[in-house]
Amino acid sequence: MPPRERLLRAGAEAATGWAAAAAALGAGELVAALTGPDTAPVIAVGSAAIDLTPTPLKEYAIRTFGTDDKPVLLGGIYLTMALLAALAGLLAARRPTLGAGAFAAFGLLGAWAALSRPEAATGDALPALTAGVTGTATILVLARMLRAATTAARPQAPAGTPQSGEEAAEPTGTTRRAVLTATGGAIAFGALTGIGGRTLSDRRYDIGAARDAVRIPPAAQPLPPLPAALHPNIPGLSPFTTPNADFYRVDTALTLPRIDPRRWALRIRGMVDHPLLLSFDDLLHEPLEELDHTLSCVSNEVGGPYVGTTRWLGASLPALLRRAGVRPGADQLVGRSQDGMTTGTPLESVLDGRSALLAVAMNGEALPVAHGFPCRSVIPGFYGYTSATKWLVDLDVTTFTAYDPYWVQRGWDRTGTVRTASRIEVPAPFARVPAGDVTVAGTAWATHRGIATVEVRYDGGPWQQALLAADAGPEVWRQWTHTWTGATPGAHRIEVRATDATGAVQTETRAAPYPAGATGWHSTVVTVT
Repeated sequence: MPPRERLLRAGAEAATGWAAAAAALGAGELVAALTGPDTAPVIAVGSAAIDLTPTPLKEYAIRTFGTDDKPVLLGGIYLTMALLAALAGLLAARRPTLGAGAFAAFGLLGAWAALSRPEAATGDALPALTAGVTGTATILVLARMLRAATTAARPQAPAGTPQSGEEAAEPTGTTRRAVLTATGGAIAFGALTGIGGRTLSDRRYDIGAARDAVRIPPAAQPLPPLPAALHPNIPGLSPFTTPNADFYRVDTALTLPRIDPRRWALRIRGMVDHPLLLSFDDLLHEPLEELDHTLSCVSNEVGGPYVGTTRWLGASLPALLRRAGVRPGADQLVGRSQDGMTTGTPLESVLDGRSALLAVAMNGEALPVAHGFPCRSVIPGFYGYTSATKWLVDLDVTTFTAYDPYWVQRGWDRTGTVRTASRIEVPAPFARVPAGDVTVAGTAWATHRGIATVEVRYDGGPWQQALLAADAGPEVWRQWTHTWTGATPGAHRIEVRATDATGAVQTETRAAPYPAGATGWHSTVVTVT
């Protein structure tokens, strides 16, 4: 067989695999419209992949791709599936059962992934199983048609019987057109069912109207507006309060849990005398409190962006726990999300007098879906992975010896206390600034301890105290400025460090985020012209 014909044949065989994969995924998406968007085969496999990924690789993904890590993961899954589908097509052309087996294996893998979720139901396996059956049937049909077309393309005339080129080519072209039509039909089927399933799912599980209908009551004792003196008016410096649209999002959810507040309920159970079951209306009828709080992610690198400050509104978590009656010996509060994620917080810290909330609003509006609507926990002093359960549905009063939450199972520090951090925001890294006096500015935080001082130094020289903006309390960051006098032309290195309100100076020692949060002084290099 000439190389060109061999290449065309291989392409046709691979195309049958792609068509079968398209049909399989489309069918799976259509069924997922009934069982939930998180049960779609690719989402189920992707979620399982997140759970099984080694921690160093997860940290690399967050460090490299930031909040785009999930699209990158899904893109990688689709690319891998495309390669495997092409291989299945090549196999099916020679050994149909092997090609079909690849799609059956994908269906079983997806079913296992769907059922491996903590809150899974038996029906969650249906989309993947449907995808497996559809892909298996499609590849068998297309492989059989392609083999028939290949056979028909070979000369079939008896020996000694002449046959014109036109007479020999006619059945071949017709058969190949049939294969092409069937392949295109399978791809079209996959596209239509996939788009249709996703559209039906979006409509069925849309909670936009329900969220818009929520009327959040005011706080029983509203906090005063934040004074302008908290934020130096310097271009490039982060706003003191982070807008909701800019608030960082780091979680493991490939699809956002969409919870209708009318059907939402929160259980408080475990080592309590009086287990509670609260509806969303029950929560809104609690005396609501406001809390200005800086939340940060343990995956944040030194000087990184995964930190933000907002005004939260919610019910008092300590008050509800006391109503439930915490039993002696309990030392951990485990929050469980709708998607099965768990966080664990030291119970003594929740009950030590700090303002810990079951938040229902941020910055004056109901929680955005991406940030936990209808309810999330907010407990100052800890990174989000041990304190800020989004899409919260369950609170279990237990002990550290009895249960390891999600990230602790993967080797992260058990308590997740926020480390003192500071960063330079102005000038930007590698900026070019004019010689003379240069304004340097940034932000520092040590949640629940507060910031006492911030110091800056240039090219390893003596530390100079920065000017701190007004202090809004220990639960929020402080912004700072410093005037670099007499900056001379050339490249220069600027460093910053902070001291918290207990007198502890931010350590110089560099440490990666894993397992207890990044440490070290943030620095930036600029060129003075």
